[in-house]
Amino acid sequence: MVGRIIETEACVAEGAAWLAQQEPVFERALALTGPLALRRRDDGAQALLSAIVSQQVSVASANAIWARLEGAGLVNPEAILAAHDDEFRACGLSRQKIRYARALAASGIDFDALRNLSDAAVVDTLVAVPGIGRWTAEIYAMFSLGRADVFAPGDLALQEGVRMLFDMQSRPNERALRSYCERWQPWRGVAARLIWAYYGLQKTREGVRS
Repeated sequence: MVGRIIETEACVAEGAAWLAQQEPVFERALALTGPLALRRRDDGAQALLSAIVSQQVSVASANAIWARLEGAGLVNPEAILAAHDDEFRACGLSRQKIRYARALAASGIDFDALRNLSDAAVVDTLVAVPGIGRWTAEIYAMFSLGRADVFAPGDLALQEGVRMLFDMQSRPNERALRSYCERWQPWRGVAARLIWAYYGLQKTREGVRS
């Protein structure tokens, strides 16, 4: 069953207000971060291809590679399956990412139907494609599909943000954080937005002090 979908800033604000009522720590964090961003993106094959391109490279490098892929017309499944490796390499894709791009193009995922699947089914469908791990699938569900109750506990910034926000002695690992975040249902996606915002604010402050 599809749960709540985040479509507007008002949805995010509703979730943030609920979280602040449940966790005094979140209330204090919101006072620092201010209103949270919507952070919605387009869905579809190109959104996932962009995520694959971005893996393990800087934002600047990912943007440059994506621009070259777009310029070469290599961002839709048909073109990807018809292209030669040399065309991808000229755009800056590694051999492994070329394989991932082709696997995504050949996956036959019905992205319209994906919108109507449960959160768990969305993640299961996506991680079946080589090159798409659980983190990528959960980020896609959160921001491309707007799922309000999806969290990405494998994200290092979320792990560190939770450590700082809840004054933990050590950073929770993915398994521990997946269990810990259950208390924030049905707004785990908004909790993630708040934790990211708090983490970014704290890191900026640390940078200023240094």
